[in-house]
Amino acid sequence: VIGGSGFVGRYVVKLLAAAGYTVRVIVRNTNAALPLKTVGAPGQVVLMSGNIADPATLIGKIENSYAVVNLVGLLFESGKQTFASVHAHGSEKLAQMAKAAGVSRFVQMSALGVDKARTSDYARTKLLGEKAVLSAFPEASIIRPSVIFGTEDNFFNQFASMAALSPALPLIGGGATRFQPVYVGDVAAAIVACIKRPDTMGQVYELGGPEVMSFRDVLRYVMAVTGNRRPMVPLPMGVASFIGLCGECLPKPPLTRDQVRLLKSDNVVGSGVKTLANLGIAPTAVEMVVPEYLGRFQRKTAA
Repeated sequence: VIGGSGFVGRYVVKLLAAAGYTVRVIVRNTNAALPLKTVGAPGQVVLMSGNIADPATLIGKIENSYAVVNLVGLLFESGKQTFASVHAHGSEKLAQMAKAAGVSRFVQMSALGVDKARTSDYARTKLLGEKAVLSAFPEASIIRPSVIFGTEDNFFNQFASMAALSPALPLIGGGATRFQPVYVGDVAAAIVACIKRPDTMGQVYELGGPEVMSFRDVLRYVMAVTGNRRPMVPLPMGVASFIGLCGECLPKPPLTRDQVRLLKSDNVVGSGVKTLANLGIAPTAVEMVVPEYLGRFQRKTAA
């Protein structure tokens, strides 16, 4: 599992260990991934150092593997960690190495809407990565999740934090962009299904939850759950892009120009595509999970 210490990766590794697999987790920082060793029996989860942006660091680390899962993705660029080097070039080299090593299954995590958000570098390179992987490893399974939610997410948590601290919430582009939030546990289960089931080979799956929510709906929901009511202020795309430009000066920008470009396209499952249902997975509703972990943001009332 490449990128196994990330948000989705931790759930994937746990499911694979529970299914009896020995899991090699390749990450840039093995110290940060140490907690993963406790999700399986002693020796079942093996940590290895590697960086998909530098494919030479992966040599000898995927041989004798039954499956390779590529979960690496960037939300913003930093130094040599660019969209092109990670999403496109790195994915291509990894798939080529997996094919040469005789790996049976390859699962590539992409993102929903990468074939529609054509002005975004993130989406463009994710789509290039899909095409490169399928060219090198035609039997690969591609999964395209919408925004992913779960206890450690950077979606509902981020807006809840803003609602708790900010005097107002921004409606970028008027808040009309639509999302179909999908639970991280369902995404992980989909990845494991792609490893186990022969009928998933060479297929693309679009993963979304049971609800479609606009940006405005998301903010309203977060405020309803936490009790932190804030005015919602429309923020034109041009102004948001300028804010993103300023944010790119920070080590971890809260918003980038490319993320604003992504918000110009809806992030929902298309028609006539393969989904969680084709993998035998019933999608988890937002209200079944989110209120529990947003509890820490709830407005405190006087006794």
